Amino acid sequence: MKKVPMLETTYRKLSEELDQLKSEERAKIAKIIDTARELGDLKENAEYHSAKEQQGLMEARIAELTDLTGRAQVIDPSKLAHERVSFGSTVVLIDEDDEEITYTIVGVQESNPSKGLISIESPMARALLGKEEGDVVEIQLPAGLKSFDIEEIKYVPIEL
Repeated sequence: MKKVPMLETTYRKLSEELDQLKSEERAKIAKIIDTARELGDLKENAEYHSAKEQQGLMEARIAELTDLTGRAQVIDPSKLAHERVSFGSTVVLIDEDDEEITYTIVGVQESNPSKGLISIESPMARALLGKEEGDVVEIQLPAGLKSFDIEEIKYVPIEL
């Protein structure tokens, strides 16, 4: 079973969503299905079919959240050394055009590239993991092979 690295805040948020779905939403949808069933013929009962579809989507989300929280590996990046690139590291890169790019490596659930948060499973993060300041990394990007100098590795509190 492959562990899923994530921050404490993400784990808490997923757990709360799971609890809410199980304790409140299941009962609400069951009530809607019972009410729709009382309307008669199920073949042409749009309310019933809609509620059953909602129930299926909710049960799929419950299964997904149960799996994620069960495989969660909660990591506090503030306690890691960050001498090498690891989970939670903020990495300052200089590309071939001397442009500075900064990424923070986070879990899949926390990934938000527009905020500079990249998934630990992304090709960029996989290429950076374990590297040190001063290393050069070549990464195959959609635009082609690119080279980056690792300028700095540090820990910065992660804002999701």
